[in-house]
Amino acid sequence: MSKKESFSPDLLRGSLDLMVLSVLADDPQYGYLIQQRLREASGGRMSVTAGTLYPILHRLEQDKLVKCRWESTTGRRRKWYELTAAGRRQLKQRAEQWYVYADCVRKLLEPAVTIIPQTT
Repeated sequence: MSKKESFSPDLLRGSLDLMVLSVLADDPQYGYLIQQRLREASGGRMSVTAGTLYPILHRLEQDKLVKCRWESTTGRRRKWYELTAAGRRQLKQRAEQWYVYADCVRKLLEPAVTIIPQTT
């Protein structure tokens, strides 16, 4: 995989909620900042559109994992999202599951990596 090649949508589908929760773990963010942090964390390999992000945020809000508030302190009215206590618990639980899952996949793929020729 080249450095700037995008991640497969299939890989992202199961982990975007977790990544959004993780971005919100440190401090409240509004949509554009969430998109920016995801892009930066992925080294530019992931560009989450507003059409993908906002349904995730709305679902997380419905599930009471995030709460939101409107603010105009930046001169523009923005909806800020932050984790709830339930969201923090969910993030911890999902992150632990993800690490166990990723380790399992890595162990299964190790033999394949040694037989698949590297492309430059």
